[in-house]
Amino acid sequence: MSLPMSLPSITNQRRDLAAALRLAAKFELNEGICNHFSVALPNGPDGKPRYLINPYGVHWSEMKPSDLLLIDDKGEVLEGEGEVEATARNIHVAAHKANLRHVAVLHVHMPYATALTMVEGGRLEMAHQTACRFHGRTHYVDHFGGLALDASEGEAIIAASKAYDHVDITFLAHHGVTIGGPSIAVAFDDLYFLERACRQQVLAMSTGRPLKLIPQQQIEATARDWRDVLVFQSEKHFEALRRIEGA
Repeated sequence: MSLPMSLPSITNQRRDLAAALRLAAKFELNEGICNHFSVALPNGPDGKPRYLINPYGVHWSEMKPSDLLLIDDKGEVLEGEGEVEATARNIHVAAHKANLRHVAVLHVHMPYATALTMVEGGRLEMAHQTACRFHGRTHYVDHFGGLALDASEGEAIIAASKAYDHVDITFLAHHGVTIGGPSIAVAFDDLYFLERACRQQVLAMSTGRPLKLIPQQQIEATARDWRDVLVFQSEKHFEALRRIEGA
């Protein structure tokens, strides 16, 4: 894989990835010191893929650009202090290899999105305009692959990406979600709005009343509107969040 990034942009990738991790902690989208974010970098001098990923044991709220680990396509650390969690190797390297569109891959157990993976037939329903952002972009793995200490969850993500090239959001049963995007800004924006869409749905479901779904024609139109502004809005939103966060 060859990505058109110069050395200064790699510095920016470190800055943005660390900021995304801190922001996720600010919004309580992380779980302890687990879960992980990664970003693909240009190939190394040996021609092999390289990625930045957060080290195990550093809380997201304290993540600095210098804390991030540089790893190869086997998950081995090339630069940095610390270790890569086994689940990070199995999920992230697999996800990056499976879909080269996904420069950034974010894996979380955020509460409301994960709640939908815990109910029978749980799906993100098109009952709110925010949900329409993800219309046609989601995939569901309905079997539990365990803690991803082996390669099974990574293989499930690979299978989903190969079968559905349009997939950016993978719901993993009884586990969490993985989000891929062409940049850290777009992936983080999807992360943020996916959790809000899931929260809106769970709150509506908690009333005990049936969901009022949007008509299909309006779903399609709203999804197109989202696609038209996705990159621009994502970049502006992430810039604003970085300013607030001080990154």
